[in-house]
Amino acid sequence: MISKAIAKIFRNIARILEFKGENVFRMRAYERAAQNIESLNQDARDLINENQLRLIPGIGPDLSGKIIEIVKTGKLRFYDELRKTIPQGLMDLLNVPSLGPKHAKLFSEELKIKSIAGLKKAAGQGKLSGLKGIKEKTVENILKGIALLEKGRQRMDLDTAMLRADEFIKPLKAHDYVKKITACGSLRRMKETIRDIDILVVSDSRNKVIEAFTKLPAVKDITAKGESKSSVITDEGAQVDLRVVEEKSYGAALIYFTGSKNFNIKIRQLAIKKNLKVNEYGVFKLKGNKETCLPGRTEEEIFKRLGLSFIEPELREDRGEVELAAQNKLPELVSLKDIKGDFHSHSKYSDGQQSIPEMAEAARQSGYTYLNISDHSQSLKVAGGLSIKELKEKKREVDKLNSRMRNFRILFGTEVDIDAEGNLDYPDSVLAEFDVVLAAIHSGFKQSETQNTKRLVSACKNKNVDIIAHPTGRLWGTRDGYGVDFHQLFKAASDYGTALEINGYPLRLDLNDTHARQAKEKGVKLAISTDAHSASQLNYMRLGVATARRGWLTKNDLLNTLSYEELMKFFQK
Repeated sequence: MISKAIAKIFRNIARILEFKGENVFRMRAYERAAQNIESLNQDARDLINENQLRLIPGIGPDLSGKIIEIVKTGKLRFYDELRKTIPQGLMDLLNVPSLGPKHAKLFSEELKIKSIAGLKKAAGQGKLSGLKGIKEKTVENILKGIALLEKGRQRMDLDTAMLRADEFIKPLKAHDYVKKITACGSLRRMKETIRDIDILVVSDSRNKVIEAFTKLPAVKDITAKGESKSSVITDEGAQVDLRVVEEKSYGAALIYFTGSKNFNIKIRQLAIKKNLKVNEYGVFKLKGNKETCLPGRTEEEIFKRLGLSFIEPELREDRGEVELAAQNKLPELVSLKDIKGDFHSHSKYSDGQQSIPEMAEAARQSGYTYLNISDHSQSLKVAGGLSIKELKEKKREVDKLNSRMRNFRILFGTEVDIDAEGNLDYPDSVLAEFDVVLAAIHSGFKQSETQNTKRLVSACKNKNVDIIAHPTGRLWGTRDGYGVDFHQLFKAASDYGTALEINGYPLRLDLNDTHARQAKEKGVKLAISTDAHSASQLNYMRLGVATARRGWLTKNDLLNTLSYEELMKFFQK
């Protein structure tokens, strides 16, 4: 997690520099460095040991030194000194979504607000509205931003939760007295956000496991320590719960601690009807006042005892899966091995961090047969949107690369912006030249649900648009999705053969599992993408696949389970 800690410090430095009105290029350098470090697929400490920090885009001698200082000392003297130059508590205000440096400075100077709690109180008392430039809608957005921030502090995104769980699972797994170990709870069910991390261990040496667990480097505080269970708090404030069980109880314990609560209730109710009892210790046959423990070391055995086919963890939410398992009618969910390509990635041509060849090679190494390089369109200047002239240059490079490749295809694509009126950022004559066109809303988030739905439906109707990217525009912890009438969107997508994206970027996961299932039921094709801005971010496909699985999707519901030839035929319909 050290990379995330470094990225957080650099991002905070960028916010302070913006607040102070200092050199915008310096501010962007820190912001870009934070993004690049956050995208690393290896520990920053390893890069230091291998003397490879300078290979990270945007990291020069100055920032390299700062990264080394953070890794060695856990802090950065420059950052600590910089924080002293702004009013106390202002850093918290700068972290509130929708609250920019200008307003943060205004509230600090005029109302002496020094904390988020103070800002929330002042907004509730109507004190913000009397200040220059502060309208009712501004206050409303600030309160929404505070709510998002508070929610974000209580939970973590799925990718972060997986990384934190690994900090415990990997070192514990190395001990020979740990026979089995797995993450349970909402993390095993792959929910989009996670509150606590649950870990289940099979071992005959409970005390050794508990001791090893509580002494791991990631542990900051121990809140409970017993013979078979323990709870700790990490440096980042996350709670991690460990449970140690005997091997004979593993299957039952795995089901119990995976949940969900409603799923477990349904399982217990079903057991009662069969004169059985199910808990975390096993399955028991009831006869009078006696209980006989039945063998059940695996989940499969437990489900079989209950007359059920195996239920994948992602489905265990009591949404009809138990009833279908009793009839052996559960769908065969899509898996990562079914994915043949990614439709949404960015290169250095717009705001990506790596070249097209680098992105393509990473995709090929992932076992894909194609990758769509969908750089931003011309009006999105902040993301380096491509002019028509630059598109021609990009097309020449793509064609040249494809001429040298075997069994892999780089798709010439775009993420074209949908404007406030529903018009696309390139003319149809230009859009027709792309292999794959994604259309997306990047501005006007505060428009009404009716307006935003009209924009998306208009894009679906365009014959050149293949996929609607991140359809709700949400960024978890930063902004809620804009309003969309999904009934109208699903109908338009189905009628015009436009696919909807499941964006695997961890702060998006957009469409979410519920909307993905609804889209499937309306006959809409879906496409899992990563929105990768670096080669390492192509790994977010696993999060997109997890969301698709939670949405009950099979490989037949998705475009990127098609071969390149099948895909081109589909897009030419």
